[in-house]
Amino acid sequence: MKFIILACIAAFTSLCTAEDASPPRCYELRIYTAAEGKLDALKARFRDHTVGLFKRHGMTNVAYWTPTENAENKLIYLLSYPSVEARTAAWKAFGADPEWKAAAKASEVNGKLLAHPPESRILAMTDFSPEPMADPAGSAHTFEMRTYTTTPGNLPLLLKRFREHTVGLFTKHGMKHFAYFTPITGQAGAEDTLIYFLIHTSPEAQAKSFDAFRADPEWIKAKAESETAGGGSLTIPDGVKSVLMTPTDFSPVK
Repeated sequence: MKFIILACIAAFTSLCTAEDASPPRCYELRIYTAAEGKLDALKARFRDHTVGLFKRHGMTNVAYWTPTENAENKLIYLLSYPSVEARTAAWKAFGADPEWKAAAKASEVNGKLLAHPPESRILAMTDFSPEPMADPAGSAHTFEMRTYTTTPGNLPLLLKRFREHTVGLFTKHGMKHFAYFTPITGQAGAEDTLIYFLIHTSPEAQAKSFDAFRADPEWIKAKAESETAGGGSLTIPDGVKSVLMTPTDFSPVK
């Protein structure tokens, strides 16, 4: 009888935990390319209208950046939502909001602000990612967005290398972690892409940190072992992209 009672309690506890568990938040990386001469107007629309309207409709403004070298007039930003379904509902409500329609129309009196439709990827945090948050010191930083495209079937090995070695070595060499993501199932790159964000004190500090990281014997050993397991490089040729970025004045993180 005692065994039966304990088993029932365990089953009930397990059921309650499963029902109470919240789905993981999803994130969205969006990249806008402003039309020639329109980047300032695009940023003004975000500053004066879009950021507040996103919040009104249940989106969390995580961060907004422009590349430090921005010949292509990019605006890069990160949003989060309670779920993929919440994201769909939020964007539908945002698009129908009369204030947004009026702001968009007024901002485009002298022409469209975007050179082409925005790029968008819906992302999930990896199991080794911190929660993205503003730096408590509140000082300005250089952010870095790094995108890795793996050779076929090697995304799990790349994630393992980050989990067991790379993340710790980044810390060792003075880099701060903002967030690590992979695209969710059904998104471009879901099977072969890691997108992550680091924080540096300056572009010069970024270069110095990576020079030290690449020369670290622990990194050299971990890289060699992972590539032996993966049958060669874990990333495709030219499969590592880096963009240094500066937070906008309306970004929650600086």
